[in-house]
Formats: sequence, structure tokens, C-alpha cells
Amino acid sequence: MAEVVLTRTADEASALAAAHVAREIAARPRLVLGVATGSTPEGFYRHLARCLAAEGTDTSGVRAFALDEYVGLPADHPESYAAVIDRTVTMPLGLDPAHVHVPDGRAADPFAAAVAYDRAIDAAGGVDIQILGIGRNGHIGFNEPGSSLGSRTRVKTLAASTRDANARFFTDPRDVPVHCITQGIGTIREARHLILLAFGADKSTALAGAVEGPVSASLPGSAIQLHPHVTVLADEDAAQKLTQAEAYREAWALKPAAQSF
Repeated sequence: MAEVVLTRTADEASALAAAHVAREIAARPRLVLGVATGSTPEGFYRHLARCLAAEGTDTSGVRAFALDEYVGLPADHPESYAAVIDRTVTMPLGLDPAHVHVPDGRAADPFAAAVAYDRAIDAAGGVDIQILGIGRNGHIGFNEPGSSLGSRTRVKTLAASTRDANARFFTDPRDVPVHCITQGIGTIREARHLILLAFGADKSTALAGAVEGPVSASLPGSAIQLHPHVTVLADEDAAQKLTQAEAYREAWALKPAAQSF
């Protein structure tokens, strides 16, 4: 079962996750970090940047791999995930841009680009810590309901609900791409530590299903139950449908001081 940490606010959860990742980077200067986009991890990245700067941590050796990318957006589009990762992760964390990787959604053959991306993760030794959010329909990465739990990095079609949720980032909702390249659930599960962040009441049903429901391709986030090292951090609003919330709070409160995530 995942370790579930419930906090009063999203900011508290983000700060806890950032402190852990900052310690890991300090201990392992060539750590491979899997990074997610969207509004959920933004606070985490801000806290992580502050932690690293406060400690003077050298991040020049850190490698990063993004979960996904839209297919077909121009390279200079502000909502391409390459651009988002650059301004929210690479620059604030002081990473070497040459060490930050995003699927090539502008490739002439995106299917081949997806296979190449999976191989690049393997060549880097795999992801040490993967940051995840969860969609309202239970997707992780852009693995929509029905995605194989063993899937690899590939081209996918975005669900209408996902396109609707992401329309807020675009001037015209019609500009939201229909296709993406995403790490598969099987690829994500190969990361050594998964940290899933979930904030807000609109994520409560998906979070409860991911943590406590049956493992099912109908709710891709439930695949975290198959992983040996998962930390879920959620605020009160996202946690409201968890049936074992008090047990999670007790387990976290009584956790041995020497034991981290």
C-alpha cells in the first residue's frame, strides 16, 4: 500500500515533498528526476527551488525526464511542455538544459520519437523519483482510462475531459492538441520512487480510487498500488473521500523519525 500523507493545505504537502527531494538531490548529485506539468506540481517546484538555493546544492548533474508532451505544438508555443518545463523546472532549479528531456512532440514520426524516449530513460539508468499528479478521470501522465497497465511511452489521444481541463491554459479551447506522447504506465512504474500529489475536491474521487479502489485500467492511477515505493501527498479537500484517512494520519504521526518517505 502507498504511504499516504494528509496535510491541511496543498502548500504544506508541496513543501514536504520538496524537502524530501532536495535531500535526495544533495545526497545523489546525479539523481534522475521525473517531472510532471500542470497546476498541481507548481508549488512543489517553487518550494524545491527555495530548498536547493538555501542549501547551495549543486544541481548541475541532475537529469530530468518529463512525463509527456503535446503532439504538434510549435516549438515556441508557451504551452508546449518543453516550454513549461523550461520555465517551471529547468531555470528555477538551476538544471543544465542539456540534461532535461521532453518527448519530441514535433518529430516527423512521433511514434518513433516515443520509442526513442523510452530508450533514453533506460540509458540514463531509469528514474529515481517520479513526480505525479492525477487527473479528474484518474489519468496519470496522459494515460487515459483504458490504458494498459503495462504500457510503454507512446502516442495517445487525449480524452475530451482532459482537453476541457487543459483548455484554461490556452487562449482558444480549440487550440488544445488532440494527441500527445506520454510515458506509459509500465514506464512510470519502473521509477524507483513515485510521489503523487493531489489537491482540491475535484481530485477526491480519482484519488480515492487510485489509493483504495481496485487496480483497474479504467482508473490508470490505481496502478500505483502495484509499486513497492509510493508516497501520496494530499490536502484535506482531495482526501475527503478516503475511507482510511484516520489510519493514514496515525501511520504518518507514528512513523520512526529516522525513516523518510
